[in-house]
Amino acid sequence: MAAPTRASEIQLVKTHNLLTTRNYIFGYHPHGIMGFGAFCNFSTEATGVGQKFPGIQPYLATLAGNFRMPILRDYLMSGGICPVNRDSIDYILSKNGSGNAIIIVVGGAAESLNCTPGKNSVTLKNRKGFGWGPESFCLSRADLVPVYSFGENEVYKQVIFEEGSWGRWVQKKFQKHIGFAPCIFHGRGLFSSNTWGLLPYSKPITTVVGEPITIPKIDNPSQKDVDLYHSMYVDSLIKLFDKYKSKFGLPETEVLEVN
Repeated sequence: MAAPTRASEIQLVKTHNLLTTRNYIFGYHPHGIMGFGAFCNFSTEATGVGQKFPGIQPYLATLAGNFRMPILRDYLMSGGICPVNRDSIDYILSKNGSGNAIIIVVGGAAESLNCTPGKNSVTLKNRKGFGWGPESFCLSRADLVPVYSFGENEVYKQVIFEEGSWGRWVQKKFQKHIGFAPCIFHGRGLFSSNTWGLLPYSKPITTVVGEPITIPKIDNPSQKDVDLYHSMYVDSLIKLFDKYKSKFGLPETEVLEVN
């Protein structure tokens, strides 16, 4: 993750208050190429997350493999970023008191492979544990909060390999064995928006934090319990998208694709 073009182009929108007596899991969508909205809004104070949600301590979660790389590891830790694994999440949610919010980019590497300007698609149908077990959010004592970033997919252009192509085969092999999928993408050049480079295009990203879904602690959740709350979460995310899409530049006919 890196800093965006200008902080003024990223904004955080609060729709509901969050109780400091509860813990939260924010499901962030979509992943995009770099996850600029997740990083700037929840790992820095660039958009005033502390003022918008007083008493709530956010922890952005990323791949554990990123913490094996010197310098990058220290950079991530300086921003309060934690590994997206069960031990870290259990510690924050069960041993670190209340008023904590873990931000998980639910779609992960699989979702990043399909992000492209003009497309609103999330990988969520089979993400029922948000990355660390299908029963986890029933055991976590945390409420689920859907989060959608309008414009996250607009800041880079990517070469999309179709399913069954050699390019997609290579990407999936990397994803399976390393944890991330290599993407072929480009943004703008350093001095001109008409040249290719690694700087993101100057497009706004608006991150909308939705209404919390209260999840009761279930010691032995059944598959039916997991499916119920997962369905509630998907419905809540779609409603959030539909409510704010026209306000942030999308037509009323735009549909959020859930894969």
